[in-house]
Amino acid sequence: MKILVTVKEVAEVDDEFQISGLDIDEGSLEYDLNEWDDYAVEEAVQISEENDDVEVVTVTIGPERAEETVRMALAKGADRALRVWDDSLENAQFLDVESKADILAAVVEEEDPDFVLTGVQAGDDANGATGVALADRIGFEWAAVVNALDLDIEGGVASVHRELEGGIEELTDVELPSVLTIQTGINEPRYASLRGIRQAQRKPLDVHTLDDLGLDDSVVESPVERTSMYEPESEGDATLWEGSAEETAGELATFLRDKGVVEG
Repeated sequence: MKILVTVKEVAEVDDEFQISGLDIDEGSLEYDLNEWDDYAVEEAVQISEENDDVEVVTVTIGPERAEETVRMALAKGADRALRVWDDSLENAQFLDVESKADILAAVVEEEDPDFVLTGVQAGDDANGATGVALADRIGFEWAAVVNALDLDIEGGVASVHRELEGGIEELTDVELPSVLTIQTGINEPRYASLRGIRQAQRKPLDVHTLDDLGLDDSVVESPVERTSMYEPESEGDATLWEGSAEETAGELATFLRDKGVVEG
């Protein structure tokens, strides 16, 4: 059995940051494995540990810098990794959900997995749509926002709990092959051990271009265009008091009286 896990390197912005053109300046960004994808990787690795003959493959769309992040997924137990990148992707202003789904669909066609896991969303753009869009492209059954999973490999069925609005959970069976988007809290992602980190350096990490996947530059075209990047102005002011509760209680009381919130 082969499980394909989509992973993404996401950018975290410093409290104080600079804007450069249509992007946040690189010096203001730190990169890490997307939180939701971390849970998806852990779920795949646990399945491989509990069953025989299961291969876990991760795929990411990103520049060479992203390999450090991908190696962390390998250090946690994934068997090998793919990274998709070339000049067309480098020069694209950004990739929308449609473009990502098309690229990942080409990877699925090449890898022919039995099972695809994605994170529910990414911590930077928070679209929450790539996994479902991918399922539509490749014709797999799917379930979104999965917070519990029981996989019957021989029966070819995944029994899942889905988190719905209003605190409601849905229990349903999804036939394989399928795409599941994984919610945080489904498991407890492991830390990468020193041994795992060393082993990750020896695991295969292949780089594919769009041409390798049978795609051309048109895959990065999008009807959406970014026209400006700016920091919105604050519509209100915040007052911060420092010190113990005893020291600040009087200041807070005076402030509330001055604002007419409480009577003097």
